[in-house]
Amino acid sequence: MILWLTIVQIVAAAAAGVFCVALGLAGRRPSDYSVGSLALVELLLVVQVVVAIVAPFVGNPPTGDLLEYWVYLVSAVLLPIGAVLWALMERSRWSTVILGVAAIAVAIMVWRMYAIWTIQVA
Repeated sequence: MILWLTIVQIVAAAAAGVFCVALGLAGRRPSDYSVGSLALVELLLVVQVVVAIVAPFVGNPPTGDLLEYWVYLVSAVLLPIGAVLWALMERSRWSTVILGVAAIAVAIMVWRMYAIWTIQVA
């Protein structure tokens, strides 16, 4: 289940990132669609938080450093929120690009979290 959630999160974050960067480079200001794409990424991260809390209790403990995992997860949760707040205050085309860059950064963080949880041995 963690693999499928990871794949969905990475695809959603990468798609949101490409979408927002393309809108920003086309000169578009943050819209409901660009902010909504990051809201979807944030919703998936909240699901990841629930999975991370429940998984050790159902027999799927992390294989890597748990502190590193939670630092990545908290950073990944806060990054889209900060990007959206900044984009809504700035309302420029470059803030749309920043939304995209934040989404791509979240995709990278999600892969690293997956590696810590399943691949990396402490």
